[in-house]
Amino acid sequence: MRVSRAETTMNYVILVAFAAFALAPVLTILATSVSAPLGQPDGLYLSNFVEAWTIGGFGRSLGNSVVVAAIVVGLATVLSIGAGYAFGTMRFRGATPLFYLFLVGMMIPAEATIIPLFFDLRSLGLTDTYLAIAMPQVAQSIAFGTFWLRAQFRAMPTSLIEAAALDGASPLQALTRILVPAARPAIVTMLVLVFMWTWNEFLIALIMAPGGRLRTAPLGLANFQGQYTAETALLAAGAVIVALPTVILFLFLQRHFLRGMLEGVAR
Repeated sequence: MRVSRAETTMNYVILVAFAAFALAPVLTILATSVSAPLGQPDGLYLSNFVEAWTIGGFGRSLGNSVVVAAIVVGLATVLSIGAGYAFGTMRFRGATPLFYLFLVGMMIPAEATIIPLFFDLRSLGLTDTYLAIAMPQVAQSIAFGTFWLRAQFRAMPTSLIEAAALDGASPLQALTRILVPAARPAIVTMLVLVFMWTWNEFLIALIMAPGGRLRTAPLGLANFQGQYTAETALLAAGAVIVALPTVILFLFLQRHFLRGMLEGVAR
């Protein structure tokens, strides 16, 4: 079916409009982050980033976020691959009810469990630790990762696993040498999403680390905002600093991310 020039033009107009709508807040923040601070003449002030970094102490909060994200992304990826492989390729008793139990983790918001979980971790002496911040997010991420990778592994031809078994490969070898490389786009998509969710998590880090020593990047930005509410240029520079790692990761992995998303939509 041929598409007329008018339809093509309208499609581009709509896409450009949506792109402008999405990019306008980002460009506004970027422009504000290099604008003149209060009482200074107009100009381009890249020094806002240095001042925001120094005053806001973003070095420590970004370091805490990197540690938490490494724990969450690493554990969630490994465990989700194993669980998705089991639910997607194996048949065992209770698989369906157990899979639905995993899905419950996607349906219950963190706000509903965060307070009792805090008291449980406090009784174990784990509050104000990286584990207290990371482990609840690992549990949430495994629920999504299992759901995502189960669909990926179920869509793969069973002949791959059968051929690996005929060649003498164990189930673990078939997973690591055949299925994981074939599912790389889906795994990268999950990795990027889990990293973004973990990096932007605010409530869990706030409740589980009340001492403030392990303040993550969003908490650091909130604390910085409380000190410099009127200085919009420094606040915007701090926001750019906090958002930059996720932007870099997405740009670095965007090809695999988009491919994984498109494959998921196709299935």
